[in-house]
Amino acid sequence: MEHISLYNGVQLPILGYGVYQIDDLKEAERCVSDALAVGYRLIDTAAAYSNEEAVGAAIAKSGIKREEIFVTTKLWVQDYGYEPALKAFDVSMKKLGLDYLDLYLMHKPYGDYYGAWRALEKLYREGRIRAIGVTSFWNERLADLFNCNEVKPTVNQIETNVWRQQTAANEFMALHKIAHQAWAPFAEGKNDVFNAPILKIIAKKHGKTTAQVMLRWAIQRGISVIPKTTSKARMAQNFDVFDFVLDQDDMVAIKSLDTGKSPIYDETSPDIALYIGSFKIS
Repeated sequence: MEHISLYNGVQLPILGYGVYQIDDLKEAERCVSDALAVGYRLIDTAAAYSNEEAVGAAIAKSGIKREEIFVTTKLWVQDYGYEPALKAFDVSMKKLGLDYLDLYLMHKPYGDYYGAWRALEKLYREGRIRAIGVTSFWNERLADLFNCNEVKPTVNQIETNVWRQQTAANEFMALHKIAHQAWAPFAEGKNDVFNAPILKIIAKKHGKTTAQVMLRWAIQRGISVIPKTTSKARMAQNFDVFDFVLDQDDMVAIKSLDTGKSPIYDETSPDIALYIGSFKIS
């Protein structure tokens, strides 16, 4: 497994397993157990996914040493603010059944994320979290956050896929030594991405699937990816991306797919901001 060295020295696996939209606890536990058996050592969950208990149960039953598994969870907007964030962290840790967390992310850039960030800084200084970061912060909000606080985010997890390649964000984060992690690396299947002609040609050339090509493309850009599937066979396929390299022609061809906008939703939209800001998880 390749790793990204965060600016504080913590090693982030470049490939992990995400559990978004697996809200049935038995199914989520089975999926995480399968992912760990395949070889994944980065598991990405969130309070808003309603499956932290399942993730914790699978880790506890795995027999794998705790220090060998990198666990990420996220603070939801409903619990932003200093005191609410501290309480929400304790709830997440109880559900996960863990003594410490590897990475804690603020889930979206809305609400009192300044108060929440200062709570995360406190937890980080206390050693309860090895690294702190954010999700879906576009460049302006990311710059404002670290410019006005003491601890800079180690990670920014943003939508990144062949339709929305995030070149400017990638360059900005690299400049400031903030790791780029991709959510929705398969674009949630939008625009029939698995059957995109360019990807199919490249996949055939390398004897791989289009999914493997998409993951390899991100990894070669230095981007950590957390694909989700409920199929153990596909988990294994997604994990098998370190035995081939996309050449320059492949990378140029994939770059031509960039639309510059999200195929899922526009996070800068006022309607999205209103929806996320009012969405309750408890």
